[in-house]
Amino acid sequence: MIPPLTKLDYQKTMLDYLELNKKMLKGINNLLTIEDVDVDLTDKELIHQEGKMKLYHYKPLVKKVSPVPTVVVYALVNRQYMMDLHQNRSVIRNWLEHGMDVYIVDWGYPDQVDKYLTMEDYIDGYVNDCVDVIRERTGHDKINMLGVCQGGTFGTIYAALYPEKIRNLVTMVAPIDFSIKEGLLFHWSKYMDIDKLVDAYGIIPGDFMNFGFLMLKPFQLMVDKYVGLMDNIDDPEAVKDFLRMEKWIFDSPGQAGEAFRTFIKELYQENKLIKNEFELGGRKVDLRNIEMPVLNVFAEQDHLVPPSASRPLNDAISSKDNDIVSFPGGHIGLYVSSGSQKHVAPAIANWLNERSKNGRKASSKKKK
Repeated sequence: MIPPLTKLDYQKTMLDYLELNKKMLKGINNLLTIEDVDVDLTDKELIHQEGKMKLYHYKPLVKKVSPVPTVVVYALVNRQYMMDLHQNRSVIRNWLEHGMDVYIVDWGYPDQVDKYLTMEDYIDGYVNDCVDVIRERTGHDKINMLGVCQGGTFGTIYAALYPEKIRNLVTMVAPIDFSIKEGLLFHWSKYMDIDKLVDAYGIIPGDFMNFGFLMLKPFQLMVDKYVGLMDNIDDPEAVKDFLRMEKWIFDSPGQAGEAFRTFIKELYQENKLIKNEFELGGRKVDLRNIEMPVLNVFAEQDHLVPPSASRPLNDAISSKDNDIVSFPGGHIGLYVSSGSQKHVAPAIANWLNERSKNGRKASSKKKK
């Protein structure tokens, strides 16, 4: 039998109600007064542009800067400012404070004009041009490459095809072995009729891609996070952080159809990369050509790119100097979590800085 409520119980309930009402009113005021949130604030300059693609150079934050520059190649499916979402949670700023010389590729927003862009256009074209611009600008024959997610796959392919231009390679949550059984994304892709999808759309809509990512964790990504917002809705900074993440999640570029067709069909479905069977521009991509130092970084609870998709890289390459950084977190936490700022970002910077000492300048001969 449930005991009857006492006068004290009623008083406590009313006080809790008033506190909740007060919190909600403050939260509503926060939401109404925040017009927009700032992202991508670390100071940088545009140094090169081709079509929608832009190459930026971040301005140094310390006097002693690494002698070897690092270019960050992000994925096509999201925006690169995830790495500079907030000044207190920015791996870019963290790297700059550790003396790295950082460049980053911004892919922009493809439209129907770009639907015939291929993986050759992205890797042999845009990425290679960016590398050459940096090499020419800094006077280095070899530079560091840091690839993120799909950009890590692109970076791995590039390093295998152009080993003479890359001094050190870092991959972050990069899919390399696509045969794995873990992860809904890898399972779904096996049954995707990519030809019909590309032929119908030309440019795969960003909303289509975003919906697929949300469905990987529907409760957590479409319900739980909004419930969690209510706990901190009266805190203006917490609301701003939430809105920054929402802005990034729903800022989804479309995908150039032909490049997307190849990526899904030959990598996700046929798993050619890890087998050394993938070809780009008529050349076989042999991962054994990767002899430079390699750092493979992945997240242990990653639902998009499980560790089993990233780990095989270290066994597939010829490099004797290859390391792993395993982070206890998820795909996004690798960039924005406090743990990442304290441990992962500094570990990457220290690894690269150690292997970039005494960086040699290019010879007087014109680089190709």
